[in-house]
Amino acid sequence: MSLTRTLTLLITTTVLFIALVAAGWSYLESDHELEELFDAELAQSTRIVQGLVQHLADTQSLDQLSSILEETLRLPDNGVPDAELDSDNDEILPGGIGHKYEKKIAFEVWSQQGNPLLDTLTADDSLGLDPGYAWVESSGHRWRTFTLKDPATGFWIRTAQREDIRQELSQELALGNVLPLLLALPLMVLAAISAIQFSFRPLRRLEKPVRNMAPERIHPLDDRQAPREVVGLVQAVNGLLKRLNQALERERRFSADAAHELRTPLAALRLNLERQAERHPGEFDELTAAVDRMVHLVEQMLLLSRVDAGTDFVPEDRNLAEIVEQSIADVAPLALKKQIEPELDNECVLAMVSCHSALINSLMRSLLANAIQYSPEHTTITTRLTPSGNGFHIAVCDQGPGIPPEERERALSRFVRLDQRLGGGAGLGLAIARRIAELHGGQLTLSDRPDGKTGLCVNIWLPAKSASEDTGFRDQRPLASR
Repeated sequence: MSLTRTLTLLITTTVLFIALVAAGWSYLESDHELEELFDAELAQSTRIVQGLVQHLADTQSLDQLSSILEETLRLPDNGVPDAELDSDNDEILPGGIGHKYEKKIAFEVWSQQGNPLLDTLTADDSLGLDPGYAWVESSGHRWRTFTLKDPATGFWIRTAQREDIRQELSQELALGNVLPLLLALPLMVLAAISAIQFSFRPLRRLEKPVRNMAPERIHPLDDRQAPREVVGLVQAVNGLLKRLNQALERERRFSADAAHELRTPLAALRLNLERQAERHPGEFDELTAAVDRMVHLVEQMLLLSRVDAGTDFVPEDRNLAEIVEQSIADVAPLALKKQIEPELDNECVLAMVSCHSALINSLMRSLLANAIQYSPEHTTITTRLTPSGNGFHIAVCDQGPGIPPEERERALSRFVRLDQRLGGGAGLGLAIARRIAELHGGQLTLSDRPDGKTGLCVNIWLPAKSASEDTGFRDQRPLASR
């Protein structure tokens, strides 16, 4: 589960939900308030007409009053059909005689006797008039009306607005209030996501040293960079790293001490076996071979201990081609004994690397000895040195049984021998070789032969001198030994 993803989903969902609820509430409230405003405007218009009627009623006859109201309150007929007025064309009427919304506002005036003096609505009033607000139907539209009776003149006055224009205006104004919030919503979500990403940057800075930490370079995390909420966790991890480093140091010390303690008795045992073999030829061959394997194991354990500790390995500039050639020469007697021909395909006349030459020599001799051990007689072992990127690639290919792809990673582990019937090693050769390559800033991998034949290729990549200057060995010691 991703904490960043969970927080992002929760916060963005909450922000979206609250913003949408707020937008909906704002829209409904704005629409309601605007409807109230239109009703107030409708009542005000009716009272203005009331004042006009009161003023004219004292000086004008009913016919003159009706004529004046017609001229004042009825929109002149300019021949523009209502369908065109309802379209989204210009709101100003042709000739500048008025506004198209005036066609959607109507006035009605009745005398005391109920005679219509002005009727621009033509609604059905057969049921009589009632003061106040009401809804009526006229010309296929619904109208909102406000009716009052003038107490001074006894005239009935009614003003009407078409429902669709009221809704259109109220919705546009309400949407205008909501639109800024809706436009700001994506920015709010992006701001929330950015804030979450920024807040987790200290955790990502803590992750990097842990991910790149090697067993021989265990060091505590800097809790000063940790947020207050995870300081306790960082301190607990530091305690675990310290205990882990101490356990690894004890393991390395035990391996080194055990190997050192075994060297002397094994040397004495080997010497006594040689003396007995001189007296009784052939009787102690198997025992001598077993002791030799133990001596080889002890030497490998000592080398592994030194490589793991990473101490006193001072790099020097050396020609990798010379080291490879020397390694092949060192194992030549072993290859000839098994009638195996070692070949060198060198495409680099000068392959300068910054390395510990004895370790690289040990790496090459271990790989070549391994290839000889698992190759049938009368076969060829090919070593190829080629430039690769900002470094050099070494491939040691044999014609042995090979290693299945699914077993190759396990074959690089310590004390792992996939086939106990072949060879007499302890399963440390490949593990030591990979550790030496990593110590030099390189890598070791296993692959099939490029020509499709049966066998295994061990591939080593080492950085060139310019790229390996920062991969020295001076500060490769464990935390406890610094």
